[in-house]
Amino acid sequence: MVIKILVASHDIYYTTWDQLSCQYHIKGSIVTNILQNRDISKYWFARSPKFWIFLLVLSTAFIAGRKVQPTWTVEIIQLDVKKNDAGQIYYIYKEKPKVIEQVVPLSQAELTPEKIQLLNQTGQSPPLLEEFVLEPITKEGKSLTLYYQHTLKRHWRWWSLLPAFAAVLFCWITREPITSLFGGIVCGAFLLQKYNIPGDVLVPALMTKDAATILVIYLWFLGGLMGVWSRTGAAQAFADLMTRTVVRGPRTAKLVAWFLGVIFFQGGTISTVLVGTTVKPIADKENISHEELSYIVDSTASPIASQLAFNAWPGYVQAFIFVSGVSFLATEADRITFFFKSVPFCFYAIFAVLGTFLLSIDKPFFLGKRMKEAIARSRQTGELDAPNADPLSSKELQSSHVPEGYTPHVIEFFLPLIVLIGICIGTFIKMGSPNVLWAFGLALLCAMSLALIRGMSLKDLMVGFHEGIKGVVLGAVILLLAITIGGISQQTGGGIFLVELLGHHIPYWALPVILQLMTMLISFSTGTSWGTYAVAFPLAMPLAWTVANVNGVAHPELFMTICFATVMDGSVYGDQCSPISDTTVLTSMCTGCDLMDHVKTQMPQASMAALLAAICWTALTYFYV
Repeated sequence: MVIKILVASHDIYYTTWDQLSCQYHIKGSIVTNILQNRDISKYWFARSPKFWIFLLVLSTAFIAGRKVQPTWTVEIIQLDVKKNDAGQIYYIYKEKPKVIEQVVPLSQAELTPEKIQLLNQTGQSPPLLEEFVLEPITKEGKSLTLYYQHTLKRHWRWWSLLPAFAAVLFCWITREPITSLFGGIVCGAFLLQKYNIPGDVLVPALMTKDAATILVIYLWFLGGLMGVWSRTGAAQAFADLMTRTVVRGPRTAKLVAWFLGVIFFQGGTISTVLVGTTVKPIADKENISHEELSYIVDSTASPIASQLAFNAWPGYVQAFIFVSGVSFLATEADRITFFFKSVPFCFYAIFAVLGTFLLSIDKPFFLGKRMKEAIARSRQTGELDAPNADPLSSKELQSSHVPEGYTPHVIEFFLPLIVLIGICIGTFIKMGSPNVLWAFGLALLCAMSLALIRGMSLKDLMVGFHEGIKGVVLGAVILLLAITIGGISQQTGGGIFLVELLGHHIPYWALPVILQLMTMLISFSTGTSWGTYAVAFPLAMPLAWTVANVNGVAHPELFMTICFATVMDGSVYGDQCSPISDTTVLTSMCTGCDLMDHVKTQMPQASMAALLAAICWTALTYFYV
């Protein structure tokens, strides 16, 4: 049978596909499908529930964007204002001074809760989106001026969660992250009525500094470094050395992974990349499943960063926890001190790191069914991935491709790694935050230079570099889409809506767990812990102080510390478990694991740690606050 396609006045004949007998008549925008003795239910889209779910969710988002009016809300943050040498007032935003150009008295402010409530009732457009407000007060006989930032934001109530919900749902049912993330992006674009998705959504998101960093670091530098290590055999040489001297089986291999996760306490992407790429060849040799390895790597990244917080986290978070009238949060130094005081109360992080340690010594206190099956499969059959897995790292990076006549040496692994870690730590000490671009760029340059010095031809070296880039293209694309959907979720206001929904009429002993659940949901939906901090802390900390005063708690600072820890840990949990998180994607990519296999096998253990943390916070609040 032949399929005949008539386009304009031309007949084009194709050999039959899948033995389907059909004739397509295409004219302009009209497509007529004439089936010969076939029922439409035989076609893939008709018999696939995934297709109809996909279509239903997209249609729902389109209708909601057309019919549902957004709700405007005002976010009010009191600023810690200073004056520079030129007499200009400024505040610190993302570790940089930001000058305030224009300030209005509170009586003349346009963005007040009362006026915005009227705006929602009348359906009018807002006059502006941000303004800076001053309020003169008298305190203890002294005249003071308080400065506030009023920012107008919007949400679509429950519909605000649709983009993130769609992306997670699609990931769950299709196990295909690119289509799933793109589907969530389309849902968000429809809700925002941005129908030119390439021009209004994708291009602006990919033009950001974060997107450029993804391309430079994780596609060029990381991919190139992994490719060079594969070509020179450096990673395999390291694995052989560790096998001869340290590793004596799966247990010691996992302990090496756990120990490196603790050592690389910068957290997030840095930790997952360094630990994942370092221990993967060792773990593969000892038949450690990729699900097991990715759980250890991911669960010692952000959790350990909140425990050994000698990194960029305190400086970032302190900017969001200023509360008017709270003496122990008055200055930046006070807030950083408060951050470190909260470390013993970050119970989720403690249980997460402890859980991976117990797994590493084969004494886990809890394992989900899928993780047990993955461990049994890899130990008994040597299969490191599930039968239907689709690992994020390509086959080019799964083994060494050393040219004939070239002898690998372990120095080619250690020296670039030392350069990478040394620059990260050095720039952190010198500048307050690690310069990841310098670290990865110079590490790649070091690896390539060593290979050339040791006799590898430039052609062979560049072949390795190209294969390395090809090996991480899929992961880089997923990271870019994750950034895009994170921005879309923030624009639709899902986090703001959840805070408003859960922020009223709360008993003091229940507030820590409510904040934990709220930030878990926000972070899981947006795929970012730091983005959740920016949304939740400016609302959660004043709320905690108000609840403490209303209920007359005996130890308000302890109560505030517990609430702070719940926001920290709830955000880390959501980021760690979300399939649209950059750390989740990078962990899967660097350990060679299927993304959804990593998510599904990690979530039970992480959820158990979160449950234990919730019990500890509730008991501590009820009995000691």
